[in-house]
Amino acid sequence: MIRTVRTVRMENDIQPQLASGKPTFGRRWGRSKYLLLLFLPTFVYYILFRYVPMFGILVSFKDYNLFKGVWASDWVGLKYYRMFFDSPDFVKLLRNTFLLGFYRLVFGFPAPILLALLLNEVRQMAVKRFVQTVSYLPHFISNVVVVSMMTLFLSPSSGIVNRLMESFGVEPVNFMAREDMFRSIYVLSEIWQHVGWETILYLAALTAIDPQLYEAARMDGAGRWKQMAHVTLPGIRAALIIVLILNVGSVLEIGFEKVFLMLNPAVYGTGDILSTYVYRVGLGKGNYSYATAIDLFTSVINLLFIVSANWLSRKWSETSLW
Repeated sequence: MIRTVRTVRMENDIQPQLASGKPTFGRRWGRSKYLLLLFLPTFVYYILFRYVPMFGILVSFKDYNLFKGVWASDWVGLKYYRMFFDSPDFVKLLRNTFLLGFYRLVFGFPAPILLALLLNEVRQMAVKRFVQTVSYLPHFISNVVVVSMMTLFLSPSSGIVNRLMESFGVEPVNFMAREDMFRSIYVLSEIWQHVGWETILYLAALTAIDPQLYEAARMDGAGRWKQMAHVTLPGIRAALIIVLILNVGSVLEIGFEKVFLMLNPAVYGTGDILSTYVYRVGLGKGNYSYATAIDLFTSVINLLFIVSANWLSRKWSETSLW
């Protein structure tokens, strides 16, 4: 009799869980504990290096004194934001940063897509692997080495580019000291350095396309171009939209290292951007509050860009980040 009562009670406790279809916390933990452990380093990284540093935002609203500390420094409100907006360099810095990021988006975003589509059409696996390996390698070269290579290749006296130009009767050009060529050199070097690595995502998306779709398209008389237009591109559309949204959200996040290494007084008119300016006024002159205000302003603009891009994507398509 006692066993029967206990059994009935246990069944009554379990039945609501089975009816709702929701497993308990213990069961969810048991099923996902290894995945959660794999996710733990990423979680710790973002907490330590993305969220904890947000405390430093307070510095932009204070007249920060290194000896007094953040809390003891005087509160000045939006003083440094107004100082930046009233600065004669504001328009130039914003224009240079936006144009550099915009050109990188316009020319750099389609490059890995085109390379992935071309590699997808290659049937010789040895050739495909060789091209992939060669295109991946520049991603692992440091920016210091890349800029050094650019300086050597584009040197007006001994650079291979100018030597080729001289062989055709063209006068040598000091490319690294030309304001009108700074953005082109930067964007082209970025494409060369990262196009292979960014192709990995699209190649992975291409493997998820059902081969039967290509067979059906061939039976309907579709050639390679029509298969690419009506099967391949729609198959990776979700990946394209997500990457585009993320790239739009980082238009003003230009890599500091490469631009800083490429800068010289002759190209300040087009090469000086927000991150290099922050470095000069922050670490160079010790004006940490002013530098923090500029950096926070850049982050807010990037946030507006990514929210707007996500809203447009959700409005005109079925794919969005949230």
